[in-house]
Amino acid sequence: MPKVAGINRAQFLAGLASAGLATAALPSAAARASEARRGLRHRGVVYTVGAGETPGTAFSTTRMRRDVRVIRDELHADTVDVTGDGVERLTATAAEAAERGLRVWLQPTLGDAPERDVLEHLAETGRFAERLRRQGAAVDLSVGCEFWLFVPGIIPGDTVLERIRNLLDGHVDPVAMQRRLDRFTAKAASVGRSVFRGRLSYAAAQDDRVDWRLFDIIGIDYYSYYTDSADYVRELRRHLRWGKPLAITEFGTCAYVGAPETAGMGWDVVDHDKHPEEIKGDLVRSERTQAEYLMRLLDAFSSLDLYAAMAFEFVTPDAPHRPGDPRHDLDMASYSLTKTIEDRPYDPTSGWRWEPKEAFHALARRYRSATPAGC
Repeated sequence: MPKVAGINRAQFLAGLASAGLATAALPSAAARASEARRGLRHRGVVYTVGAGETPGTAFSTTRMRRDVRVIRDELHADTVDVTGDGVERLTATAAEAAERGLRVWLQPTLGDAPERDVLEHLAETGRFAERLRRQGAAVDLSVGCEFWLFVPGIIPGDTVLERIRNLLDGHVDPVAMQRRLDRFTAKAASVGRSVFRGRLSYAAAQDDRVDWRLFDIIGIDYYSYYTDSADYVRELRRHLRWGKPLAITEFGTCAYVGAPETAGMGWDVVDHDKHPEEIKGDLVRSERTQAEYLMRLLDAFSSLDLYAAMAFEFVTPDAPHRPGDPRHDLDMASYSLTKTIEDRPYDPTSGWRWEPKEAFHALARRYRSATPAGC
């Protein structure tokens, strides 16, 4: 997941490497023809089901059902990555997606909670995934996302931000950290296997060391930036050495000039200490930048004939678009394919709606033109 407040991802990945954990044009006609011939096996989008940061952005079953229909009928996705926390929210959304004929990639992500709670949350969600599978739904289960970041005890610190700071400040034993990560990943895989009989996966950061023998599908959150599209293919090929299907569990960028070059840190341009929160610097909004980056990555994914790619993400209610107010246009720092429009700006109880961005339309055209390659 790309959003972690107050940290530079380039520095963070450098910290991972030192700790021992790490090992732009529009698509051409030839690339589009290649995709039609081979294509992604499954084309999806991430749908987060969090509780919301304000009363106005709380989870709504009615809204979720409407969004799932749009994902199928207007975005032309065949897969929805249902992620976030709260078993009731996760299962309700997964059931709706399955009922609409979508493939479900179900990924519980309970963060900053004791290991026992994380595993119980996984087990309960996984049992529901197995019920859906037995009823004939197409379901894959991911046991979680980037455990070293979200699960306390692998890196010292009670919160995500504290763990990152400890890593960057060198307050980490890299050997012990990898050992704890391996232990928890194996434990999560075991819990997943105990409740779910379908294909199992995990969403790792692209430089993580993971024992992929534990899983059926390799899952990578991918946010690289290269000027040469061939470099995306070169980088992704190394994940194929396991001889297993590869799913891109997240990919995308934000809607401003220069966002792709941040390699997954595009969100880190908001001053959260200001009230209301402010965009730092003089960013230039550019929905085209976001759309072109997604299309470039899809070209690379399609040339590798990957199992799935899931764009991050469908909607981000807590990052509203405020036209005419660039300093407070938080949507610029969002990876969302849609922009959130408040009924009453700056009112935490306000209702809201979303409108599609250029990235939504570009992805919809690509997904609609792609020929399904089977299950």
